[in-house]
Amino acid sequence: MRVDEPVEKLLRLTHIQRAGLKKLGIATIRDLLYHFPARYESSADIKRIADTQPNETAILYGAFSKLEMKRSWKTKVPMAEGTFEDESGSVRIVWFHQPYLAKMIRTGELVRLQGKVTERNGKKYIANPVAEKAAGIPFMTSGNSFLPVYPETVGITSLWFYHAIKRVMESGILETIPDPLSPEILKTYSLPSLKSALVFIHVPKREKDAAVARKRFAFEEVFLIQISRVREREKNREKQAHEIDADENRVAEFMRAFPFTPTSGQKKAIGEILADFLEPYPMSRLLEGDVGSGKTAVAAASAYAVVTSRPTGKGGVKQTFGNLQVAYMCPTEILAKQHFETFTSFFRKYPIQIGMITSSGCYKFPSKIKKGEATEISRSQLLKWVANGEIPILIGTHSLIQKTVNFKHLAYVIVDEQHRFGTFQRQAIATKGGTAPHLLSMTATPIPRTLALTVYGDLDLTVLDEMPAGRKAIKTEISTPARRAGVYEKIRELLKEGRQAYVICPRIDEPDPTKALALQARSVSAEAKRLQKDVFPEYTIEKLHSKMTPTEKEETMERFASGTTHILVATSVVEVGVNVPNATVIMIEGAERFGLAQLHQLRGRVMRSTYQPYCFLMVEHAGDNPRLKAIVAAKNGFELAEKDLEIRGAGELYGRRQWGISDVGMEALKNLKLVEAARTEATFLVTNDPLLRKSPLLKKLSEEKATELHFE
Repeated sequence: MRVDEPVEKLLRLTHIQRAGLKKLGIATIRDLLYHFPARYESSADIKRIADTQPNETAILYGAFSKLEMKRSWKTKVPMAEGTFEDESGSVRIVWFHQPYLAKMIRTGELVRLQGKVTERNGKKYIANPVAEKAAGIPFMTSGNSFLPVYPETVGITSLWFYHAIKRVMESGILETIPDPLSPEILKTYSLPSLKSALVFIHVPKREKDAAVARKRFAFEEVFLIQISRVREREKNREKQAHEIDADENRVAEFMRAFPFTPTSGQKKAIGEILADFLEPYPMSRLLEGDVGSGKTAVAAASAYAVVTSRPTGKGGVKQTFGNLQVAYMCPTEILAKQHFETFTSFFRKYPIQIGMITSSGCYKFPSKIKKGEATEISRSQLLKWVANGEIPILIGTHSLIQKTVNFKHLAYVIVDEQHRFGTFQRQAIATKGGTAPHLLSMTATPIPRTLALTVYGDLDLTVLDEMPAGRKAIKTEISTPARRAGVYEKIRELLKEGRQAYVICPRIDEPDPTKALALQARSVSAEAKRLQKDVFPEYTIEKLHSKMTPTEKEETMERFASGTTHILVATSVVEVGVNVPNATVIMIEGAERFGLAQLHQLRGRVMRSTYQPYCFLMVEHAGDNPRLKAIVAAKNGFELAEKDLEIRGAGELYGRRQWGISDVGMEALKNLKLVEAARTEATFLVTNDPLLRKSPLLKKLSEEKATELHFE
């Protein structure tokens, strides 16, 4: 029997089990072996209710009765309350601010409960425990009190996995599986063999065994990713790029017209890009810069070097006419328009035409009739001028990758907030034109260094970690309902000084009161009405959300940018790139409902001027929230990314669904040395055997892993 054969070749499955395995992504025996336990429980941690002591954290198995949704007597806080029972007794359970849990857990259903036991007036209770459905009470393996708990589904329990894996091990298949890691690598990094690691991870006798196995599989996964990334980098270096006149003096002259002094970080980034332009192969670089660090200026300066270079004609001779071209792809129309306006201001005194293409219209700068302004033109006319090379710079959204958009001499592609585009979309823009264009990917989303080294191993990394001169550090505060009035007064004070404000809500419309599971949170619609009527009647308030048409969004943003609107009540649609320097305060309702990366991006909306910026994180109740405390303490996005990785692995900013990396692989991201070691070994392997002829198994596995990875 082979490891790539279907599970059913070894195990008899019911219809329900077959469906459950499909849901878990398990088709082959290999898939089954690589379905690792999510955690391990020691039988010593599992308690009976009667044996629990106050102030201890306990794991209980039992069922609920009398679960109901209600509100607390004095504060009217929404809550779920019930009684949890096992064969030894019962204990009161309460969840504050989570009334929907009363509808999610059925009475009499077996549940695993973990929480801190508290005693009040001689009676025990557990507040806000973690509860999850359990297929059964953890089983005891022979001579082992260290119990594996697997990701489960209907019909497939941890007990099922235990017996299934035991059958696989007894069949002798482990002896036949080739180890992708060489004996030299295993010895160098003190890693167990594949067979030992599979035994250790599924049936560990000690916690140390499981840790060693997880380290081995983490290394293996990152190593396979690195091989695919290094091969991609080498493949890129075989391509021919356009020849660009990367004259630093010409670019420095262009930058002297900037209305600000470039930071040393911007100058360094531009220098690295210009050096890449001198190479015969195309650049592949990731520019990671915090919100407001000046990535657009770097893009403009490097674009200037490209569009002032002449194309190469037949016979490899430089032409004396024409321009190389630049494509700048943005994730939203608002951002495309904003960058179009920024570029036109930078290039105003140069005879270079700039076009913009989005689904709602096309523009060209400068206008032939209105000097110094942009003009709206037909799509066909814009496409014609791009195709014949008359428009050297084209800025747009996904419209840029349509088949009808053709360039004459596309030499440079800039992709902004690149994690918002799929791999296919980025490749589609990068393959327009014959000769391979240089590629600059930009992001303001904080990425931990280990993740950048892993997922973007084929890209060179440039970091802008310095803010423009005069920018003040943002003051961030976690505020409870008791402090709401004070927050409103601070906003009023800033509005009187002429500033503007954002109010961010998790929902667009009010939740349906008849639906218990609906997200109970403040909505844009209701909050805009309430603020206008009861709090800020003297100011103009508008709404912005994803249900509005592109034209409505654009007109709303124009009124806010011009200062006509004082307060913008919005969803997280303002998260990416919106630039209104006069807006210096943001109030985020239900802050605990937003992801950490989202909060950082939203906070960045008010960090675009020399005024003091403020961010108020509104929460429903005071409590220990490490994520929100991290955002208050973090000085920049990079520090925040590392802190988040430390708090909860890569789960909040980045996770399995987003990147295609397993939970074990994500654990590796806490270990910079492990990631660097995998990168070093992958580079050595590919350098000495580019086609991996000597390592067919690694070639096969790394290619399979590459297809699983995604960058959305």
